[in-house]
Amino acid sequence: MEEVLSVKNLNIGFNTEKGFRQALFDVSFSIKKGQMHALVGESGCGKTISAMSILNLLPKTAEIKSGDIIFNKKSLLNLTQKQLQEIRGSKIALIPQDPMTSLNPLYTIGNQLIEVIELHQNLNGIYAKKKAIEALKKVQIPSAEERFNQYPHEFSGGMKQRAIIAMALACNAELIIADEPTTALDVTIQAQIMNLLSDIKRDFGTSILFITHDLALVSQYADEVSVMYAGRIVENAPTKDFFSDTNHPYSIGLLKSLLKNKDKRLSVIKGQPPSIMEDISGCRFHNRCKFNIPNLCNRKVPELKRIAKNHCSACFLN
Repeated sequence: MEEVLSVKNLNIGFNTEKGFRQALFDVSFSIKKGQMHALVGESGCGKTISAMSILNLLPKTAEIKSGDIIFNKKSLLNLTQKQLQEIRGSKIALIPQDPMTSLNPLYTIGNQLIEVIELHQNLNGIYAKKKAIEALKKVQIPSAEERFNQYPHEFSGGMKQRAIIAMALACNAELIIADEPTTALDVTIQAQIMNLLSDIKRDFGTSILFITHDLALVSQYADEVSVMYAGRIVENAPTKDFFSDTNHPYSIGLLKSLLKNKDKRLSVIKGQPPSIMEDISGCRFHNRCKFNIPNLCNRKVPELKRIAKNHCSACFLN
């Protein structure tokens, strides 16, 4: 299956008052056409930085040290700002974490959709309006013609998220980056948004990078999963293989922390993820891992290697 996006050995850090601090270490993953790839991990592990690097929306203090990001066989890191702007919003669209603050409260939903369509689709007037209303219908917003003229404050959280997804559909985006798109929504609306993304993937062949810490959603909707810990990918596998044969100790810990049986106590991973300011040698998970091998895990970085077909893990136990 054709790869739409390939992130290769990406190393990113930040220039701070205490010098350069690395945040991503040799991050690699790929997304195939028409598939949803989940990037999973605790808060602060580097998921959002990975996503923002694809769109070149990193803070000014960030610096890409090495690696590459290939989109449709072209390196995004070699493009000019003008070329990137042509891709952003049209070929690659972002669904941010908080739909409440992602829309301009001073403009109607229709105006904001039309602005995006005029910018990326070379349409205007009644043609742009028609496409905007069609996009609202595709994301299952009822009475789309009336909603077109309403302001964001007249939309619920779930409706705002649908409007943002409609912008991606209106521009025929090939890749949607969904950065924890259900975090601010209640459980019922979460399911509706995830079902909508799943339908878009199926009906339009759109690829989706789904950033989340919710493994329950990953098991239901993702085709592949990459687990990230403290700036490194520690496991990568098709979703079915990941849940049936979880390998890395961190991944196992995440799964055990899911509340599956109300009669059992919730399992936890002891300790805290390291700060970007901490210098850690060896495996970045070694000080929290109950399988820690003395004089090895704390000295040498385990390679992300293949342990089965399409299944990779970074652990010395393999």
